[in-house]
Amino acid sequence: MSIRPRLVANNDAAPEVPLEERMYLEIYDAIMEHRLPAGTKLAEQTLAEIYGVARHPVRKVLSRLAADGLVDLEPNRGAFIASPSEQEAHDMFDLRQTLEGRVVQQAAQAGEAADFKRLRAMIARERDAYMQGNRPQWIRLSAEFHIELAKLSGNTLVVDLLRRLVSRSTLLLSTPEASGHQPCSFDEHLAVVEALEQKDEALAQERMMRHLDQCACRMSDGTSRRFDLRAALGRAGNKPVGNS
Repeated sequence: MSIRPRLVANNDAAPEVPLEERMYLEIYDAIMEHRLPAGTKLAEQTLAEIYGVARHPVRKVLSRLAADGLVDLEPNRGAFIASPSEQEAHDMFDLRQTLEGRVVQQAAQAGEAADFKRLRAMIARERDAYMQGNRPQWIRLSAEFHIELAKLSGNTLVVDLLRRLVSRSTLLLSTPEASGHQPCSFDEHLAVVEALEQKDEALAQERMMRHLDQCACRMSDGTSRRFDLRAALGRAGNKPVGNS
């Protein structure tokens, strides 16, 4: 299960994705791919005009994104892409270390060969996406690795909490163009899986802690720029996609 559902490939047999769902997916991807930076205001009226809908479905989409941890809803101000403070960033990575340390311990105990094979396949796709310059897929697979690993713990509460933490902390990571680093290294992921295959709990925990430390070091400096919503959503100069 991915962090968010994917749009179905366009073919005659594929059902059309409802407009509200498509709006959610497109904004979700624009945030996760850093096309819209932390702190960007998601104006209801502007989004309604872009998608040709009333403001009610826009509010529903923004509420879903807030539940994902990607958007903050501020009374009397509106919706903004989450911009965690330095303290929150520290707290999130501290909590992730606690949770994911326990996750790898349980994965080492309960994980089977088929599980590790699936994780290796995901890491291979992550590496391929990076090598091909497919930044959107690369970022998504990098984040999804942590969720798939958490599922091996068998604890759905941990999975749900990590999904929110991973999504929100991804907002803090520098773009590779700005930092020269990968947002979340596939080599580090592979090192964790190799330790799990050996059933070495201590080594798996050590490698996961080191990996999360590296992720924290890749955080951006908080500098943000103003982005045009239409351009970021790939709809600059386009007509609305629905009827209001």
